[in-house]
Amino acid sequence: MTDIDEILHQATYRRGGARIYGVPDWSRTAVLVCNMQNCWTRPDQPFHRLLPDQDESFFDAVADFAAHARGQGGQIVWLRTMTGPAGSDTYWSTYLDNFVGAENRGPAIDALLPGTFSQALDDRMNADATDWIMDKPRFDAFLKTGLDERLRSAGIAGIVVIGTATNICCESTVRSAMGRDFATWMPHDLVSAPTVDGHLAGLRSVAQSFAEIAQSSTLLPG
Repeated sequence: MTDIDEILHQATYRRGGARIYGVPDWSRTAVLVCNMQNCWTRPDQPFHRLLPDQDESFFDAVADFAAHARGQGGQIVWLRTMTGPAGSDTYWSTYLDNFVGAENRGPAIDALLPGTFSQALDDRMNADATDWIMDKPRFDAFLKTGLDERLRSAGIAGIVVIGTATNICCESTVRSAMGRDFATWMPHDLVSAPTVDGHLAGLRSVAQSFAEIAQSSTLLPG
């Protein structure tokens, strides 16, 4: 039994099956894509990490899924993590000053400053004019962004979360979405993390109570 099979098996003890919602109603579903920014996607950038069984094609798969979901009528939302300089209103001092070592703090801040190459969305994502591009100053995409109100104004009832990292931004956003009563999915093949342990821990907690975990191909018709 593979790790993902074991995780999904464990998640069935309360509901009798891994599937919850099935195929999304794409006319009322948004894809929230976390952190497909150059600082995560480019090998020479500070946050570039992939799982051992992933390679650069992971980023192409994320872009392809977004394109197919868009074609089905889904709303694509590209979420870019950002910070302002130390002392600014958008600087997250609780995290950056305590959970990031002094030797890494400066490069991390520089990589997430709006307007820089590293903070920008990777061109391979092929963002469309109909997509939303939103900056987020926290792991949870709903905090300090107005995302909830914008989704509800657009009639969105379901959310698919993909990107990186599985157990940080993706999990935080899925938990927040489910707590706001959105139907939630997180395709296990379209999320990544710096470590296998972190990735599997994120999938395990999300599968138990926060989202449907499934292969991405099962969320698209045909």
